[in-house]
Formats: sequence, C-alpha cells, structure tokens
Amino acid sequence: TRFADVVRRRWFAAKRVDRMTITSPSIAILAGGLATRLGAVTKARPKSLVDIAGRPFLAWQLELLHRQGIDDVVLCVGHLGEQIQAVVAGLAPDGMRVQFSFDGPERRGTGGALLHALPLLSEPFLVMYGDSYLQCEYRAVFERLVSAAKAGEAEGSDPPLGVMTVYCNDDQFDSSNVLFERDRVVRYSKTDMSRAMRHIDWGLGALSHAAFAPFSSRTEFDLAELYEALVRSGQLLAHEVDTRFYEVGSPDGLRGPTMPASSPALPCALARNAPCG
Repeated sequence: TRFADVVRRRWFAAKRVDRMTITSPSIAILAGGLATRLGAVTKARPKSLVDIAGRPFLAWQLELLHRQGIDDVVLCVGHLGEQIQAVVAGLAPDGMRVQFSFDGPERRGTGGALLHALPLLSEPFLVMYGDSYLQCEYRAVFERLVSAAKAGEAEGSDPPLGVMTVYCNDDQFDSSNVLFERDRVVRYSKTDMSRAMRHIDWGLGALSHAAFAPFSSRTEFDLAELYEALVRSGQLLAHEVDTRFYEVGSPDGLRGPTMPASSPALPCALARNAPCG
C-alpha cells in the first residue's frame, strides 16, 4: 500500500542519516550468478573459483581490495556458493573479514541479493561484480557518496543515493550504456542504448541503504532496475575512471592475452587492449 511504502521509505531514510558515519566501507561482491556464458568451465565450480594464472579469480579480487584498504567483504552467493565458503579462508589476505550472504531457495537477482545482504553492509557500501577486476581508488568512490549525501541533507534537498563508476568505452569492450552530464547519470539502460552513450557502467558502485526503499517489498530484482530508478529521481552520481575493466564472465574475457608489463598485479589472462582515448 501507499502508506506502507511511505513507512518503508522513512525507515530507510532514518537509517541512512543515523549510520552514514562509516569511515571504512564494506563491499558486496555479487557472486551468485549461474555463469551460463562460460558453459562447461563453471558447470561444477563457481565463476569466482575459475583458475586465472594459477590462482582462483576470487584470490586476485580479494588481494586487490586489501591493497585498497577494503577489508570488510560480503560475498553474495547462490550457485555453488558452498564451494567458495569452504576455501575462502585460504584466499583472503590476513586481516580481512569475509562474510557470506546466501540467496537461499528463492531467486533474488543482483538487486535482491544486495537487499538481502543489507544487515551485513556498512552505510553506505560499495558493490562490484564477482567476475570483474577493477583498478581504481575504491575509497574515492565511497567518499564521493558520503560527502554528497551530507551536503544534500544540509541543504534540505534530496541527497544522491548512489554512485556509478563510468568508463569511456565507445562500444569497445561492450555496448556503451551510460550518458552523464556534469556529475549525474542522466540515462542508463542495458537494453535501450543510443549513439549518445559513450560510457559504460564500469562495474563498481556505491549505494546508500535508502536506495533500496522502493524495492523493500520485492524478493527478486536486478541491480540495473535500482540504478534506473535512481536516474529517474536524479539521485545517481557519475564517477569517471580512466582505466579499462577486466572480466572473467565471458569466454572472451578468459581468452585475453598477456597483461601489460606496467600492471604486475593484474591476472595475466585478463588484459586485452589499451583503454579508449
């Protein structure tokens, strides 16, 4: 009902104001997909444990996060998630806390998985996909949302509830799906792209718990739906990065040639081409 929606929105908003004092963010890694594009490679093992240059891909991700000072990780898992749970202690760097949020018997989608995991996540929190290797300043993305949200509340305006990292892709690595002006995403779609869209959703975001208020009664929804809702309300900031993304979610991603010599920490099998200029 409309009354119930108002109550949920006020509860999420109050929670945001009370808790947005976190200085060290947690990050949710969305690792619950079926990985159907990889076929036999992930038939009996989750995508996060695919071998990349002699190590499970998740080990590379956790090492990267640790170097960035992100040591509070929540793995949102479903398909074969028990396998990840069984080995994660041997993959995580010393001092890193890794918690698990299992989808359970219901289908949740990427957005529903995050909603389910909110009690484990900081306010706000970072989010990335379980098949992505992303090199940037993670804390800068987090701090962008914190500072903008506090400024909006001080001004009495609707504060931004999310940050999307965007990359000048020009359809190079995948179809560009983002149009932003100044600091706001003004168009985003995975299905209705246009030539005006030169940028792509890079794969790292920052979100306030309040962004989930309109979806709090739903079990299954995609993270893209949440981003689209924030675009419509003018509450999604854009944070442009200049380094391309790497992924293991597709056969092409797994077949990439040798990494650049300047990126010794990057898994060899993931680097393919130079960033767009």
